[in-house]
Amino acid sequence: MLFSRIFGNPNNRYLKDIQPLINRINLLEPEFEKFSLAQLSEQGHKLQERFKSGESLDDLLVESFALVRESAKKTLKQRHFDCQLQAGIALHQGRVIEMKTGEGKTLAATAPVFLNALAGQGVHVITVNDYLARRDAIWMGQIYHLLGLSVGVLNHEQAFIYDPDFHEAGGKKDELRDQLGSFLVVQDFLRPCHRSEAYQADITYGTNNEFGFDYLRDNLVFRSSDKVQRSFNYAVIDEVDSILIDEARTPLIISQSESMRPEEYRIFARLADRLKENEDYNVDRKMKTVILTENGIDRAEKALGVDNLYHPQSIEQLHRVMNAVRAKELFLRDVDYLIREGEAIIVDEFTGRLMPGRRYSDGLHQAIEAKEGVEIKPESKTLATITIQNLFRMYSKLSGMTGTAMSAAEEFDKVYELDVKAIPTHRPMIRQDLPDRVYGKEEAKFKAVVQTIKEKHQQGQPVLVGTTSVEANEYLERLLGREGIPCRVLNAKQHEQEAQIIAQAGRQGQVTVATNMAGRGVDIILGGNPADPSEREKVLERGGLFVIGTERHESRRIDDQLRGRSGRQGEPGSSQFYLSLKNEIFPKSKNIVKYFGGERIEKLMTRFNLPEDQPIEHPLVSRSIESAQRRVEGFNFDIRKRLCEYDDVLNKHRQIVYRKRNSLIELFEQEDWSDRWRKLVEEVLSDVFERLISTHTAGAIDHWNIEEIAEQVRLILPHEDGIHRGLARMVKEKGSEAPAAMHQYLITQAMTAYREKEKSVDSVHLNALGRMLCLKFLDDLWSSHLTEMEELRQSVGLRAYAQREPLVEYQNESYRMFGDFMIRWKTSLANSIFRVKINIG
Repeated sequence: MLFSRIFGNPNNRYLKDIQPLINRINLLEPEFEKFSLAQLSEQGHKLQERFKSGESLDDLLVESFALVRESAKKTLKQRHFDCQLQAGIALHQGRVIEMKTGEGKTLAATAPVFLNALAGQGVHVITVNDYLARRDAIWMGQIYHLLGLSVGVLNHEQAFIYDPDFHEAGGKKDELRDQLGSFLVVQDFLRPCHRSEAYQADITYGTNNEFGFDYLRDNLVFRSSDKVQRSFNYAVIDEVDSILIDEARTPLIISQSESMRPEEYRIFARLADRLKENEDYNVDRKMKTVILTENGIDRAEKALGVDNLYHPQSIEQLHRVMNAVRAKELFLRDVDYLIREGEAIIVDEFTGRLMPGRRYSDGLHQAIEAKEGVEIKPESKTLATITIQNLFRMYSKLSGMTGTAMSAAEEFDKVYELDVKAIPTHRPMIRQDLPDRVYGKEEAKFKAVVQTIKEKHQQGQPVLVGTTSVEANEYLERLLGREGIPCRVLNAKQHEQEAQIIAQAGRQGQVTVATNMAGRGVDIILGGNPADPSEREKVLERGGLFVIGTERHESRRIDDQLRGRSGRQGEPGSSQFYLSLKNEIFPKSKNIVKYFGGERIEKLMTRFNLPEDQPIEHPLVSRSIESAQRRVEGFNFDIRKRLCEYDDVLNKHRQIVYRKRNSLIELFEQEDWSDRWRKLVEEVLSDVFERLISTHTAGAIDHWNIEEIAEQVRLILPHEDGIHRGLARMVKEKGSEAPAAMHQYLITQAMTAYREKEKSVDSVHLNALGRMLCLKFLDDLWSSHLTEMEELRQSVGLRAYAQREPLVEYQNESYRMFGDFMIRWKTSLANSIFRVKINIG
């Protein structure tokens, strides 16, 4: 407070600093008003050419904003207010803006979206649901289309391009404008397309889930032509606090359930039991690896009834055989795990403590359960995952808008490095927010809610009631029905009718009972019919929209969003929350009053001998509840912050793996792919041989295990004889300098063998072979690594009891685990290059 008095309000200073830009935009309006539609379109193309000629986006800002405003006037019959231009400038600068409900955030975003789309790298507009993505793309698409930009839309399993001429919809523009006034979308304006075409559009609308899951899926494809996205350039996020904060506690995950039945795991366990060490497989306990011999491969193929265990279609069965042998040889009962009450429980190798709940990943735990004959629990495989935080931090420039951002300014700054600015309203807000009413019991609360609704309905005042669950939603509908009060219900079951229900929520005497769906992204128009101002006047005379909240949320922002449905653009309106100390009707609902300060309020009611149907209604009570909400918000912020800190570690792994994956795809699509593939084979074999040699030549020469090195190499190069003699000769000739010579010797032998294999396979099949091996092993091992990292994250929390910081422990162990992951990938590749068989014809 003292800082603001001395230095002035930072928000006001910012608005003052950008005012000269607003003035320059306004000076262009008389000139631009004279432009025809064709001339506006021509100006749009000229701005694109000027950017290509070297002018910056900041250089083009004033003319771009003036052009968009004039285009909106001619297409939508709407004009950007100065406050909307202020919002647009802040969005262009990569900030989060707070604009009160009804101030026109959707229109405000058009100017910065158009300006940044001039760069030709794509602009993403993120919405909270598919309906809003379609609505805004069609509604605002009229501006962009006029100015020469294309607009794409992403919906769940669908993609569209905005096309005003599609299905002869061009003649429906007036109808479209009328319907958009009540938020009804004409689907005929959207032409179905492939997702990649929607992404190639200058501007693409969609939900955060669509952009996130497409990113993950793009990093699972085997060819670059199968990718749909392009670079993450600039994004404008509508309802930014909902997407970047409220939804940020849950990461996006692509997973698949394994379809193997328990009996199938037991088949592999019985097969492993029949195979013999040094005859069918070789175990290197020092490196903790298992490799099948030629004899073991033959026996496994006969037992499983497959012709080629190393054929791409049989790789999964090979993996199951290897798991079963690993479970048999490398995971010992009462050492690595215990059997307790029919369950295999892992023993921590560092502490010796049991780790109930943790399971080995990638089917290994199921292999152990099959070996021990206990119940085999199904496995789920995570293929890819990313948090909302790390998804959106990939954008070169990020901005967002919402009606409630200032209370979350700290989190925007600390997590996303986003500055928050509050934009003033076009007209002063006169909505009346009444103090909360707190009742002793939930039944009394709902009785009071129904009574208030009845009074407002009889007076002709529209009422919007917000509930926190579908069951409370439907319960209130039944109570109103008993009183003969008609109402419209909006919840997840009626989400397809959302537009029609919201369109009528501002009508005279209308009662709408809605879940949080009605809290974001929609404006309730008083009177319900923009074409009939008399209806609007009748509602205004009755006090505007009355909003009732039947429960406080954990976040003040969600309550404020519900309140914000009323009192838009200087209209009258009012809001009030009805709360209870006890939840006897919906005991599982989250009750802020009950958990924070409920006892004190209950003592007050007892002290003054208030009946249960007599509410406490005082500003002190409301402030007490808001104080409780702040504590909950702080707690949830800590949860999200910690999730982000853990995922930052995994994100480094993700970036390395995805870069590696993309480079591998690129390798096999280059003209000189065979030379690059041969070089990669040499690098992989070099690393594997180097680790193998260093592991078995540690210490004095007398303790070197040359025989084990030779045995492992023979399993990689199955047709190479004389390896042991060659290595022994190196030791005899070079002494302590032998490891370097041994390494060079093995590389020479391996690459000679590889060149021979190259001659036996045609170019097309060799390309397919290399691509399949590299990407399949990388994907499978990455999936295992994700599972292991999640299990590590869940387990390190217990180390706090040993006075060790869990996050530091996670960072240290994850570093080692990622090193092991990359080694396993190279080892898997090395073990398969000379064994995989190509069946041609």
